[in-house]
Amino acid sequence: QVQLVESGGGLVQAGGSLRLSCVASGRTFTNYAMGWFRQAPGKERVFVSAFSWSGGRTFYADSVKGRFSISRDDAKNTVYLQMNNLKPEDTAVYYCAAASMRWKTTDRVTDFGTWGQGTQVTVSS
Repeated sequence: QVQLVESGGGLVQAGGSLRLSCVASGRTFTNYAMGWFRQAPGKERVFVSAFSWSGGRTFYADSVKGRFSISRDDAKNTVYLQMNNLKPEDTAVYYCAAASMRWKTTDRVTDFGTWGQGTQVTVSS
């Protein structure tokens, strides 16, 4: 069974940091784009950051550029999201996801078919 399991969320004050982890199991996601999305209460799920399908490039939403950093450890089948200088507007459930198609770089929610259960990030002011 293919699974993505996120961890690392929590409550942090504005200006603080958190590191999210996403462990993939069941199969390898080599040649699949991997990314992070978030969904705030009452809002749609939106793109945060992703790797290209080759893993060689990274992409970020404008709202997190310069504060968030995506990384990966292929030996551990794990993708990370380092979040620094957190703001109250970063409060959301954060999801890890894998693209549905190989060899496709994308930031569209609808192009990602495997999702984790989500981890809550709450930033207090």
